Amino acid sequence: MRVAIYGAGAMGTILGAFIAASGKQIDLITRNKEHVEAMKQQGAHVLGHADFTVRVNAFTPDEMTGVYDIIFLMTKQRENAKILATLRDYLSADGVICTMQNGLPEPSVIEAVGAKRCLGCAVAWGATTVGFGEVELTSKKDKMNFVLGSMHGNNKWIEPVKEYLECAGKVTVEENFFSARWSKLVINSAFSPLSALTGMKFGQVARNKYSSYLALALMNEAFAVAQECGVEIAPMQGHDLVQIFKCNGGAKAWFARLILPFAMRSHRSLVSGMYCDLSAGRKCDVEFINGIIKRLGNKFGVDTPVTDAVIKAVHEIERGERQISRDNAKIIYEKVYKK
Repeated sequence: MRVAIYGAGAMGTILGAFIAASGKQIDLITRNKEHVEAMKQQGAHVLGHADFTVRVNAFTPDEMTGVYDIIFLMTKQRENAKILATLRDYLSADGVICTMQNGLPEPSVIEAVGAKRCLGCAVAWGATTVGFGEVELTSKKDKMNFVLGSMHGNNKWIEPVKEYLECAGKVTVEENFFSARWSKLVINSAFSPLSALTGMKFGQVARNKYSSYLALALMNEAFAVAQECGVEIAPMQGHDLVQIFKCNGGAKAWFARLILPFAMRSHRSLVSGMYCDLSAGRKCDVEFINGIIKRLGNKFGVDTPVTDAVIKAVHEIERGERQISRDNAKIIYEKVYKK
């Protein structure tokens, strides 16, 4: 088989490095020419909770040739229509695209290549770029988990894709994959934008007085929207998010905030991809994460005031009207709760 990772940024490079280190064929494709050149010359260097360097096949999109049986899609969703239109020409006749993007990306992939040629994978670990050819694993190695599945029943590619992902971590095949997607969406909708707005790592977001309140509120707005949509949120890594964190003030909310740092301890060093984009002056994927909660909330009549405020603040940073600062958590908290 020919296999590629399209969008080999920090996480894609780490996944590709583990696959290459196992001896399997993998091509790492990214538009970052400097990153590609560094990997061609020196290999991919993984730091942090792992430390190794491995030779990899690295290419820019214009260097792609032939077709692939499996393409792991790890770009941001903003350009999915354009990217998927291109990738169709590089996918074998019965090949599969496994989208590892955040949010709910499967419908766009299915629209482009069909349901039988689409798998979804929710990724429960994090990484950040250190330099060209160098990436840091910010989650513990034993916490590198994947939840793999199909939106449309059994798929012959599940086992081959699982075999590749197992080079990096534990893979759970979820029959009710949509529920698992929502579990990841709940966490992303809470921690990714708050990390982006404040510049804090996930562990700091969980401990900070104001951002922890906001994280819990964002999770509960996602719970409410999921309930109205008829979605049952699956447990994440054996933990029932709804049972632990669903609350409406009082002692349950106090307890949920108390355990939030412990729940995030394995991922406390993560900073969100949204933060990386905003700090680099790029637009981020907030509309594909929190925007889903907002739009579905509007559709089903669920109020999402914290989600709305967070989205607004992120767009203000994108327009240069607000700076990344820890003060943003306090400002949003006071705006929402002290009207």
